[in-house]
Amino acid sequence: MYVHDNAREAVTVCQPHSLGQAKSLSTSVHYHDSMLLTARAMLFDLDGVVVDSTPAITRVWTVWAIAHGFEPEKTVREAHGRPSIESLRDLLPDGNHEALNREMEQREIEDLEGVVALPGALALLGSLPADRWAIVTSCTRVLAEVRIRTAGLPVPSILVTSSETTNGKPHPEPYLKAAQALAVEPAACVVVEDVPAGIRSGKSAGARVIAVRTTAPDADLTAAGANWLVDDCASIAVTNDATAGVLRIKLT
Repeated sequence: MYVHDNAREAVTVCQPHSLGQAKSLSTSVHYHDSMLLTARAMLFDLDGVVVDSTPAITRVWTVWAIAHGFEPEKTVREAHGRPSIESLRDLLPDGNHEALNREMEQREIEDLEGVVALPGALALLGSLPADRWAIVTSCTRVLAEVRIRTAGLPVPSILVTSSETTNGKPHPEPYLKAAQALAVEPAACVVVEDVPAGIRSGKSAGARVIAVRTTAPDADLTAAGANWLVDDCASIAVTNDATAGVLRIKLT
């Protein structure tokens, strides 16, 4: 695990791919084997954190981008981690956004090829008490539930989607709603995210953020304010300390 001494807010990078990579990040870096955290609740993004839906998202948005005359790679990159309707508003300011969003949602519901649980996700979610975790996603409730079930993951008691929020990520509203639903202060929550928009949402809500390296480059994750970076959920282990009323989180 690498800690940047000169960062405005200390950033811990767990399990870097190589020592050379870490050296390129900073001249003031030290190595540590693991990091221990405590929290009262954990809030997880869906796509790219516990579910691998990137191939499906890429296929759907690529087809849409080509049909509407947009550059596919850029469109996919900028749409990831945001509510579809917000991306559609940006791309087609004069379009019928509700109708376009319904069409996009249906395409994503129908394209489930390759939608699977990411490494460590099932074990991690299974280790958490039901009232100590939530999923907070930019997709609609219907789509979120379809992807969760397709991936074989438990449907959480608290699921915050674009269907329940006015402002999507990077606005803090989604994570604030999840913390409120769990009756936990945001500062006592740890968010797990994979893209800058989600990281900024969690940080703006007042939570600490673990970023997973499943989607975006390290530099983008740290620039967005992630407190820690790990490869995936397999690098996160949680023990429930019922006596103290906290989750003990180990990052490796």
